[in-house]
Amino acid sequence: MDERQIRQAVLETLKSIAPELDAGQLKPDQPLRRQVDLDSMDWQNVIAGLHEKLDVDIAASDYASIATLDALVGCVGEHLAAPTAAPATDSAGYPCGLDHPCTLFDGRQVRIRPIHPEDARIEADFVRHLSTESRYERFMVSMSELSPDKLKYLTNVDYEHHMALVATEAHTGSEIEVGVARYVVVPGTTRCEFAIAVDDAWQGSGLAGSLMAALIDIAQKKGLTEMEGFVLSANHKMLKFARQLGFKTEHDPDDWQTVHVLRKL
Repeated sequence: MDERQIRQAVLETLKSIAPELDAGQLKPDQPLRRQVDLDSMDWQNVIAGLHEKLDVDIAASDYASIATLDALVGCVGEHLAAPTAAPATDSAGYPCGLDHPCTLFDGRQVRIRPIHPEDARIEADFVRHLSTESRYERFMVSMSELSPDKLKYLTNVDYEHHMALVATEAHTGSEIEVGVARYVVVPGTTRCEFAIAVDDAWQGSGLAGSLMAALIDIAQKKGLTEMEGFVLSANHKMLKFARQLGFKTEHDPDDWQTVHVLRKL
């Protein structure tokens, strides 16, 4: 594709997310978010839309450098020209190729990577640090911290049928977990169930969207065809977030306290 075709595809993607966009009035060298009403989740949908339309994977580490239309078009062009490589794994099967830095839309920086068994301590601290409401919305039971068996289950994953990504912040030579997203494949199907939790202080930063975008991308590359989740019907923020990600929602006729969300991959 030449630059004109790429620019047209980018504008079409932006228009699909922000129908009010007037391409003729857009200043290509000025920040998009000052000209178009795009919140952090809308921006994630732009990235996802470009992936679907042009089969380009824009890394979260590039987000800070694609603020303008010109920069976004240039970034897409570079990705189209570059060869793709399969994610690397180490000798133990840990998918180290999925480890990457991420600059969030509020400017904060995190590292997103697959979880491993040595993360048990920071996972336990993360859950312990969540507010009572956030813990209940994630686990749907009242609890103060994880049991040893549950902690082992959440951190000792096989990366094939159970994938989990953590977001960590560097702090005095160590890592603090600030978010986690995972999916578990439903046995005998190409469908998976997801769950996500973000530290209360990081909600609204775009972190949840970055985690889910990475998780959905992995699920697609693994050949999974559907992703589902179960959300408390009172958790309106999560239901809105799921809809922004393209999930369809329906009430469980046997349990009106939860909503079933489903997305084709």
